[in-house]
Amino acid sequence: MSSPTKKTPIKFARRTSSGRVVSLSRDDDIDLGVSGEFTSASSGGPNDYMNYTVLMPPTPDNQPYAAPSGSSGSRPDDLPPPTYGTTTRRVGRRGGGQGEEGGAGAGAGEDAAAKLERRMSVMKSNKSMLMRSQTGDFDHNRWLFETKGTYGIGNAFWPKDEVEYDDDGVAMSMSDFLEKPWKPLTRKVKISPGILSPYRLLVLVRLVFLALFLTWRVRNPNQDAIWLWGLSIVCEIWFAFSWLLDQMPKLNPINRAVDLVALREKFESPSPDNPLGRSDLPGLDVFISTADPEKEPPLVTANTILSIVATEYPVEKLFVYISDDGAAVLTFEAMSEAAAFARVWVPFCRKHNIEPRNPDSYFAVKGDPTRNKKCPDFVKDRRWIKREYDEFKVRINGLPDTIRRRSAALNAREEMRERKLAREHSGGDSNASKASEAKPAVKATWMADATHWPGTWAVPSPDHSKGDHAGIIQVMIKSPHHDPLYGAPGDHPYLDFTGIDTRLPMFVYVSREKRPGYDHNKKAGAMNAMVRASAILSNGPFILNFDCDHYIYNSLAIREGMCYMMDRGGDRICYVQFPQRFEGIDPSDRYANHNTVFFDGNMRALDGLQGPMYVGTGCLFRRYALYGFNPPRANEYLGLYGQHKRPASTPQVGGMDEADPAASPEAMHPDLCTPVKFGNSKMFTDSILVAEFQGRPLADHPGIKNGRPPGALLTPRPPIDAPTVAEAVSVISCWYEDKTEWGQRVGWIYGSVTEDVVTGYRMHNRGWRSVYCITKRDAFRGTAPINLTDRLHQVLRWATGSVEIFFSRNNAFLACSRLKFLQRIAYLNVGIYPFTSIFLVVYCLLPALSLFSGQFIVQTLNVTFLVYLLLITITLTLLALLEVKWSGIGLEEWWRNEQFWAIGGTSAHLAAVIQGLLKVIAGIEISFTLTSKAANEDEADIYADLYVIKWTSLFIPPLTIIVINIVAMVVGFSRTMYSEIPQWSKLLGGLFFSFWVLAHMYPFAKGLMGRRGRTPTIVYVWAGILAITISLLWISISPPDSNSTTSGGIEV
Repeated sequence: MSSPTKKTPIKFARRTSSGRVVSLSRDDDIDLGVSGEFTSASSGGPNDYMNYTVLMPPTPDNQPYAAPSGSSGSRPDDLPPPTYGTTTRRVGRRGGGQGEEGGAGAGAGEDAAAKLERRMSVMKSNKSMLMRSQTGDFDHNRWLFETKGTYGIGNAFWPKDEVEYDDDGVAMSMSDFLEKPWKPLTRKVKISPGILSPYRLLVLVRLVFLALFLTWRVRNPNQDAIWLWGLSIVCEIWFAFSWLLDQMPKLNPINRAVDLVALREKFESPSPDNPLGRSDLPGLDVFISTADPEKEPPLVTANTILSIVATEYPVEKLFVYISDDGAAVLTFEAMSEAAAFARVWVPFCRKHNIEPRNPDSYFAVKGDPTRNKKCPDFVKDRRWIKREYDEFKVRINGLPDTIRRRSAALNAREEMRERKLAREHSGGDSNASKASEAKPAVKATWMADATHWPGTWAVPSPDHSKGDHAGIIQVMIKSPHHDPLYGAPGDHPYLDFTGIDTRLPMFVYVSREKRPGYDHNKKAGAMNAMVRASAILSNGPFILNFDCDHYIYNSLAIREGMCYMMDRGGDRICYVQFPQRFEGIDPSDRYANHNTVFFDGNMRALDGLQGPMYVGTGCLFRRYALYGFNPPRANEYLGLYGQHKRPASTPQVGGMDEADPAASPEAMHPDLCTPVKFGNSKMFTDSILVAEFQGRPLADHPGIKNGRPPGALLTPRPPIDAPTVAEAVSVISCWYEDKTEWGQRVGWIYGSVTEDVVTGYRMHNRGWRSVYCITKRDAFRGTAPINLTDRLHQVLRWATGSVEIFFSRNNAFLACSRLKFLQRIAYLNVGIYPFTSIFLVVYCLLPALSLFSGQFIVQTLNVTFLVYLLLITITLTLLALLEVKWSGIGLEEWWRNEQFWAIGGTSAHLAAVIQGLLKVIAGIEISFTLTSKAANEDEADIYADLYVIKWTSLFIPPLTIIVINIVAMVVGFSRTMYSEIPQWSKLLGGLFFSFWVLAHMYPFAKGLMGRRGRTPTIVYVWAGILAITISLLWISISPPDSNSTTSGGIEV
């Protein structure tokens, strides 16, 4: 290394007591005692400056100009740039003005005084020229312009010709500051203490009031109606317990934020480990599940596929799979059409930054489509792509008729061929010919290439029915090249994709094999089949699953979810759950379809604990966690309420071949045992550790544990060959899961209609954490049933799954010590909440029983009861207001949720409890119909389905409650009016609670009235039957005596 150049002499400076800054040179022998400004009054004289060491400040006004000898002008053109970072020197005084280097003569003090005087006069002259005319302040900008001064060194400014050296003699420059510091990808945003602290305090206050109220109720029974008091007190105690289960997990809500710029800089920017700036993000497998093209229209599924393949994620790292559990040729050909249309739709979205990237939703958006669009050919491109999409829809809608006509023609041709062959083999025998003609021909379903469809046929036959067909895997779009493929002029006759990456992600159609005699485990079995097939074909370390009607509304949502997985501590996250948002809901949200109280309230609060629950769709999974392995680090929570935390002994990552997994004490819990039975596919087993390694965050910070080196995922993926596809077909066979742990410990868990909640619970029970990702723009959107019958059936399925969880080994009572206390409470509430329906039905009938009997739940409406009731109501209202504040939901949404809680609790939840008990006690299996996702065909009224009345037995309990309460209000009012001693307080109490019940049932009653308010005939029939039954029952219980009635009426 060459020796450094000679450094510029160091400048020393001192700020005087008057505020001026005086520059001192080591070449000048200055007597600091000659001027009073350089003395310290507090220290007693010039000795204060003995051996004083200073650094020259890096500001322009501390650079006074000293004219060289012989120069008469004051223009500072030859001022050298100051030097910073050099070694400091001492300015010493010895006796009478002795210089630094060597002794001083007799006139040393006088020379120093003369030099100081000249220096001060020059500095004062320069400073007066650089003063601002109005304010009198020093003009820094003018000084910099005239002197070509500098600010020093740093990442804000570095002199062009300046070269500095560190202590080791290594040259420094501006490039030393170009490397940016490490930044986290995510951060927690705390809820304001001004909202959260009063919220927690109110929870405690209401809990105290409830305890005092229930204590008072127990100690003050109603002796006149002990049965009424007993029923009410049991219900109230259960409601208090249920409220506590629901409220406790809400004590620590949080918000989160991500940094997408930091994600791009860390994984997609040029660096020494990634010189070309290719994407170092992990691979992502996206799953879409569908089962019936009649209830899940192929056009809806195709739009979902198009929104996914156009999302903003590296094309070579994105792999899309659709599981068709019905093996319908209609779905297959619709996906083929979608793959063809994607070749123009995806580049169009990239060119013009289209949002949302679901074509149907994009063209249905109201407003100016040219807003924020700057490309001059946008209008032309949009007009052409809109026409192409309309033609695409027509082709999709015409597929059923096309397939039917094609199959009929080909079947007729085959039938004629068989007859011809039969006649040739019969040799002219008329009897044999007639016998062959009498044999029924097979009505096959044909593909476009005139071959038999291997899946389900329109006319079921052996090996071609919904429960009996072969496995199918079709790669419709091959995996793209790792380098971008930019469009060129002339590539498309109508659209110019010059400079736009035209690659498409890999797209695969999957339909697992089904055979009679096998339990295929509904949706959970289909998802596990996709997990195995994708592990063979792409093996993305992360999996994102959707229902067929949920599409990507925010093209950057996947990147936001990946920030949590790739951040520090992300290796402990098993999944990132996104909230569900819905379209096509009526403006009033009559049946609480948006479910915002759950998604924006409960789930956000769980994010502050161990994480939100898995709700079935819109969830980004870590593949390694889905395989049933334990996290790399976990904690145990011991004590009565988990107040003692300690690190759990976790087996080493990748240790699935451990000899004795039960060696550690915590492995006594079955969920903590390491899975070992994945099936007989060696290719699949080898892919497990690869997925685990690729899913680790970058090891670019000392705080990141279990990381991977940067640039480890830049290697191009090998192309898919025939043996790989054959292996993928074998792992989706119906016999592959025999004698394995699939569905027991690995993958989606079997045995419940709500397999999503159970799967998430198992992961949390092993010590994994989850994250709730609420994006500023909705991440995904879907559809929800707005019809009352469909909505109740949906709630019935969820509630039945909860009852199954309560009576299974997945009950939170049996969880291990790795589950946090409040998280355990949340999962416990999942299994218990349907049983509240029993008490809710009884409590909704209590006001009517009070009005019929003339009694009330308390002896009298005294002040104590009313005060307690008022305090409980006020605290509940204040809690609702604060919950609305931190969750962002509206008061109307909160009230709709309360109303539908009462409607669902008295209908679907009650039926779920009965069905769950029948399954547990009698072993009666429960079957559910698939929720229809068909679009509304009435274009004049998109909410027409809201008014359709489909009678179901679930209507009976709430309808009975409404009729009984209305009849009871009339009976109670009449009784009190004609009573000798009217009990107005009891009447008012009964009327108030009856009105409370009817207010909650109002949406149900409105749904029965239909569009024009017409009440169905069945309602009148039920009302009449109930009125007659109640009247006869009351007469038999309390028959009138001879003194109370006359022939004309009622005596007073």
